[in-house]
Amino acid sequence: MLGVAWWLSAGVGRAAAHSGGLRGATRDPVAVPTWLFLLTGGGVVGVSFLLASFVTDRRLVAAIHDWARPLPTPGRVGHGLASTLGVAVLAVTFGVGILEDATGVRNLAVLVVWVGWWGGYVASTYLLGNTWPALNPFRTVAERLPTLDRPYPDRLGAWPSVAALLLLVWVEVTAPLADDARLLATALAGYTAVTLVGAVVFGPDRWFGSVDPLSRAFRLYGRLAPLGIADGRLRLRLPGSDLPDTRLDGAGDVAFVVALLFVTTYDGFVATGPWAAGVRAVAGVGVPPLAAYLAAYLVGAGLFYLAYRAAARVGRRRADTYLSVGELARRFAPSLLPIAAGYHLAHNLVSVLVLGPTFVAVAAAPLSPPPSPPQLAGLPGWFGGLEFAFVLLGHLLAVWVAHATAYELFPSRLQAVRSQYGVTAVMVCYTMLSLWIVAEPYVAPPFIAS
Repeated sequence: MLGVAWWLSAGVGRAAAHSGGLRGATRDPVAVPTWLFLLTGGGVVGVSFLLASFVTDRRLVAAIHDWARPLPTPGRVGHGLASTLGVAVLAVTFGVGILEDATGVRNLAVLVVWVGWWGGYVASTYLLGNTWPALNPFRTVAERLPTLDRPYPDRLGAWPSVAALLLLVWVEVTAPLADDARLLATALAGYTAVTLVGAVVFGPDRWFGSVDPLSRAFRLYGRLAPLGIADGRLRLRLPGSDLPDTRLDGAGDVAFVVALLFVTTYDGFVATGPWAAGVRAVAGVGVPPLAAYLAAYLVGAGLFYLAYRAAARVGRRRADTYLSVGELARRFAPSLLPIAAGYHLAHNLVSVLVLGPTFVAVAAAPLSPPPSPPQLAGLPGWFGGLEFAFVLLGHLLAVWVAHATAYELFPSRLQAVRSQYGVTAVMVCYTMLSLWIVAEPYVAPPFIAS
């Protein structure tokens, strides 16, 4: 699988590389000095921590997170229809990707993957609820295959899903999957083959519960969403209210949450002007551009993880607790999910809206798409402010989730507040980095994008 990924990323030439390359609109620079803009955003998160610290009534915090209302629960028929729909969409995407010569946004396969799925569906898992267990076409097929039920090595934990997530996003960023529909179909076929083989060897429950990165990501995002399943019943709850009760099993689970935050950040970072200038300078002295992308990718992922571990260490020291650094890291990691969701929404919203009419027009005639499919034009000037708002709202919700988690962990109010010092500092840094990326005009990543 690693060899296939390297071939996809190294032998692709220059073409539109990732979902950012589908953007039909550009962003104007912010009207205030960047340093002031970033400090303001970081300050908002810091102030929100101070305000949350005044909410010390445990019964109030518990009441907020326990609030829920039951809703009608879809039955077997609804689940069956969703499963059929998932398989049908996968088959159509693969078929159109192979059969249709149209490239870029004139190909339905490209639009389904990057606009419908990566931009729209992923957002639905944290804005509405996780429907992937019903829609998942890979699991639908896997459950109809015989299984060997080999024991999964427990020592591996969630680390294979971390590696798989990093690999998937690396291919997404560096390979021209947003332009070459046949290459996209090939990658999709490869992912399907690996998934089905893994499910046959270890069993669907174990594979999709421990290894498959998409299932894990959507399961975590579903904990953030206002709709969720509890005791077999669908219920409405406040966004993020299930995150303080989310239990992660080990360091691999923590690394996956941090990686989920990092990969979207990296996807945006490589589409900024400073990165373009930096990678051109590095290439000018003889360093292969792909090596520079890979080095930044691996170093960035490592730094994100180390920064979070350092935050947990600071929290343990400031709270003066017997709880280990690993335990604090596991308990506070779910509070990072609203940050990942807010940045994903900010990063992809424009693409989904601008290319929505394109999706409809191409879907109406997938094998004979119009030569110039329509796009939404003329987004109002204030619309760019929504992207910044999504980033900030995600961070503000993250602060509250960390606050609620601390009050579940510690009997002392002072301990609860002090335990958040490290994770709040990291959130401020993440906020400023995310806002900087969102504020930067889109620049096609050099050497891997035309």
